[in-house]
Amino acid sequence: MVKDIVCRAEHINHVCIAVRDMDATLEFYETTFGVKSKGVEEIEDQGVLAALVRVGGSQLEFIQPLEGSGSVARFIESRGESVHHICFEVDDLEGKLDKLDRQGLRLIDKSPRKGLSGMIAFLHPSATGGILYELVDSDSAER
Repeated sequence: MVKDIVCRAEHINHVCIAVRDMDATLEFYETTFGVKSKGVEEIEDQGVLAALVRVGGSQLEFIQPLEGSGSVARFIESRGESVHHICFEVDDLEGKLDKLDRQGLRLIDKSPRKGLSGMIAFLHPSATGGILYELVDSDSAER
């Protein structure tokens, strides 16, 4: 029996990697893989510098903590520089969040908010086997 799909992902918008040094990371990816950033932005509410790099039909996002006590700094302290989250592109993000909430899935964001890649929301890792997932609305997604 096939279960109803609660939130169909269109594709992976980006994979995010937490880094200590944005400039060194971007230089490495440019010289090693020939990919360039669209620019670095400060995301104040998350306490990070962030940059997107296009790789084929998807992207990599890099985040660097602005201070040593934030959640991304703690993430790097405990896990080192590594994959921080995976972002799926979805249609009707607000509707998907409502449906996920009604299904009892624990959410970090119950409504969309502005992020580097568009209108976003995060699912809580305790509901997803320990992996942090971000959803981005396909109508606003940075491509």
